[in-house]
Amino acid sequence: MVGKVLKKARRDFMFRYGRRLRQMEHWLVARLAMAMISLLRLLPPDRALNFADRVARRIGPMVGRHRVALNNLRLAYPQKSDAEIEAIASDMWGNMARLAAEYIFLDALFDFDPNAAKPGRVEVSGVEHFAEIAGEKKPHILFTGHLGNFELLPVAAATFGMNITALFRPPNNPYLADYIHSTRRSSMGGLLPSSTGASFALAAILEKGGNIGVLVDQKFSGGVDTTFFGRPCQSNPMLGMLARHYDCDVYPARCVRLPGNRFRLEIEDKLDLPRTESGSVDVHATTQVLADIVERWVREDPGQWMWFHKRWEISGRRRKRGRSPEATGQS
Repeated sequence: MVGKVLKKARRDFMFRYGRRLRQMEHWLVARLAMAMISLLRLLPPDRALNFADRVARRIGPMVGRHRVALNNLRLAYPQKSDAEIEAIASDMWGNMARLAAEYIFLDALFDFDPNAAKPGRVEVSGVEHFAEIAGEKKPHILFTGHLGNFELLPVAAATFGMNITALFRPPNNPYLADYIHSTRRSSMGGLLPSSTGASFALAAILEKGGNIGVLVDQKFSGGVDTTFFGRPCQSNPMLGMLARHYDCDVYPARCVRLPGNRFRLEIEDKLDLPRTESGSVDVHATTQVLADIVERWVREDPGQWMWFHKRWEISGRRRKRGRSPEATGQS
């Protein structure tokens, strides 16, 4: 009896200790990040972004996620040399650092003016789609991936008067999450953190004729089976389910980094979604269509996607004995 009590007390102590240790780690990381942000604020935007890029290209290869990125790249591009793979990984770290630094200057970076005589820092392809969606009194779904500065897309939507709510995943670090959320809130439309019940909240927005924006290139444990770069993975079927229920238009949109710290925002033609024999949207086939579109984007600009994400990790299933991680889609 005494032994059980001592074991329980030890477990409780280790749990509380581990939680406080994680909290301290989050606080220290956030303090370091905020100190770096304060330093970057002292620089003009272009110098700050270029500095962040250079630092990340040096530090990125030292972190554990770099090995994940290299492995994913080798499996995605078996024909590429080690030097080419390393170059893409380096571009990826530069892109991620720029994305982080651009939160500081998000309002200043977006300078798109449809009446300007010459392009500014941001150019938009598919202006007519932005205007059309903003003017229609019915629900729409826009989707994108973690490419370039994808955060500029909701800014563009708000600029065009589009009533849109973007689903986002807050960072695990609560201190950084508060800062990023406040930064996003200052220049975008509605924001909805991805959590339990988020799909019901998105459904309520569509029910009222609103528009939603979602990211579709992350691993979703227990999701539907899809392929990405020829490898099996799990994807979230939520967009297909919402499109089927509300029969609303779905538009692909992305951000492409251009030389000189410039951006091109693209919104493509609405999709002709695959349908079942009964005429309803085929959720599984639609989810694969989304993955194929993101793959096309990534192939066009591989250094602008987050290869360190464990996109191909299969969760919720027991790996078959004798099969390699590559065979099961693990990364």
